[in-house]
Amino acid sequence: MHDAVETKRGVEGELEHDWPLIKFFRFLPQCRVPQRADSSAAGTMPTRAFRYCEAMRWASAFGWYIFPPIGFTLIWDGGTDVIWTYHGADGWYPLKAAQFPGFADHFDSVAPAELRGFSPPFLAAAKEPGLLQIWGGLFARTAPGGSLLVRPPANLARSQGCEHYEGIIETDRWFGPLLTNIRLTRTNVPVDFDPDFPLLQVQPVHRSVYGAMLDDFENVPDLTCLGPEEWEAFRSTVVAPNVDPNRRLGKYAATTRRRRKGKSPAL
Repeated sequence: MHDAVETKRGVEGELEHDWPLIKFFRFLPQCRVPQRADSSAAGTMPTRAFRYCEAMRWASAFGWYIFPPIGFTLIWDGGTDVIWTYHGADGWYPLKAAQFPGFADHFDSVAPAELRGFSPPFLAAAKEPGLLQIWGGLFARTAPGGSLLVRPPANLARSQGCEHYEGIIETDRWFGPLLTNIRLTRTNVPVDFDPDFPLLQVQPVHRSVYGAMLDDFENVPDLTCLGPEEWEAFRSTVVAPNVDPNRRLGKYAATTRRRRKGKSPAL
């Protein structure tokens, strides 16, 4: 995570006081600190995609990885019961709400007296079958006007034993556990979570872009409505590269990288 502090703009566009884009707070001493998401999808992206598909690279790198604080395993019976265990445990435990091992005592030893006994749970089963919450051991606070999109890691293969729900948290206003909701999809088989493999990817979004602004769109009903500007853009983007005998692979990627570096996009 970058520590540089930059001047940010608030919801209305006015300059706010200096504030980091995001600040992560590690509550669980054992949990791994967040890591900037990787443009190669943690080394799993095909080499050709990494070299030539700038869209895939930037989607992969957008945000930060959040890791499980410990290796643990879940088994769901298909109904309302989930059992779990973790690395170093003596057995399996029924899951309703579970504290991270040893955290409740640690929290109470640090927190003000009136807040003791309120340590956030590590895992919590919902009333809906197979649905539960996982806490990665972190809180987060974003710059004024900023929120976090909490989602599964982009372009990384994931376990088929569960599905992640996505959510947007207004982390400039809400200081609570950075949670994710998952739905178990396989019954009576272990679903493992590896502390060295990202559990989540969190991505910064400004409130202005997911509110009323999304109502500002227009549909072009068919090809007959395209104008000269759109046809010229189609020719440049789609036709020209396919009829050029000297076409260079990855022109879009190279042009985009040069633009981000402030150089002329011409090749």
